[in-house]
Amino acid sequence: MLIDPRRNPKLANALGLLAPGTDLRLGINDIIKGHLGALIVIADRDEIEPLCSGGLALDIPFSSQMLYEVAKMDGAIVLDADLGTILRANVHLMPDAAMPTSETGTRHRTAERVARQTEAIVVAISQERDTVNVYTGGSRYQLDSIGELLAKATQGLATLQGHRVQLDKGADELTTQELRGEVSFDDVLNVLQRSEMAARMIGEIERNATELGLDGRLVAMQLVELSEGVEDERLAIIRDYRHADATSANDLVLERLAALRYSELVDLECVARAMGFADRAGTDLRPRGYRALTQVASLTDDATERIIAAFPTYDALMRATLRELQEIEGISPQDAAEVQQGLRRLHDRHLRGSR
Repeated sequence: MLIDPRRNPKLANALGLLAPGTDLRLGINDIIKGHLGALIVIADRDEIEPLCSGGLALDIPFSSQMLYEVAKMDGAIVLDADLGTILRANVHLMPDAAMPTSETGTRHRTAERVARQTEAIVVAISQERDTVNVYTGGSRYQLDSIGELLAKATQGLATLQGHRVQLDKGADELTTQELRGEVSFDDVLNVLQRSEMAARMIGEIERNATELGLDGRLVAMQLVELSEGVEDERLAIIRDYRHADATSANDLVLERLAALRYSELVDLECVARAMGFADRAGTDLRPRGYRALTQVASLTDDATERIIAAFPTYDALMRATLRELQEIEGISPQDAAEVQQGLRRLHDRHLRGSR
């Protein structure tokens, strides 16, 4: 399974520093337009000094214009970690030559080795190909053009919208089944499958939006609208239906789902195994009530657990009176009223019109 390197938090942070609209990206764009190559190191002074030889000690304020000017010289450019100062220019970097590298060119081999040996963010700009590669730790990422990123983000939003339509439809149908006491295991798995697909696409679009910087503002706004409630639905269905004896925690199910390749995610048997079930044949499921509470009230995890513990069955929860809810230790009168009224509205919305 191909894993997006931007899932690495260090690389994601680096891409935020390099996003369009930042002074660093403006300087890099000027370097590319000038058909120059460059090796830029962003690091703490004390950590990078032992790897530096020769060059000019500048200690001048950083600006995109000055970055472009010093890039006209050979050698690496060293910026401090907060991007406030250009520390050195025309530097010869000397990382450990025994450090493994998959690169071939001198500039890119040096970039990868410095990034592996230190906590630095290293940016290598190719003069011949006008490409920008970012190195952090063991990760390497080539920046896409703004046009390519926008196209990916737009396609991702369209895909997410499709997943969201199917997820909302399946979730509504599942709620109706729960209220009728006729839950289908396949329908449970389908909702979980759709929520996982949507969550993966949300992560992909978030990474594109981060890399787009100011140019991704519209993408980020659309993403907020399309992603609302997806994480809540995914976690609630896991809490409601996971096999308690076969999975020690909700996080374990999330880890198992994340490990599934796409070809496995579309297979309901694989999704069932992630939930702790050996197979889905003949499985009789009863909701615990987490989805219902998620849909009707904004509760803390502790309050949710207290309410679930107070009612042994889903039916008992749906029939809960205001007094019974108020008698639960740790549940405020306001929360009790919100839950009782919300459960009543949930019942009426899904069953009254179907009679």
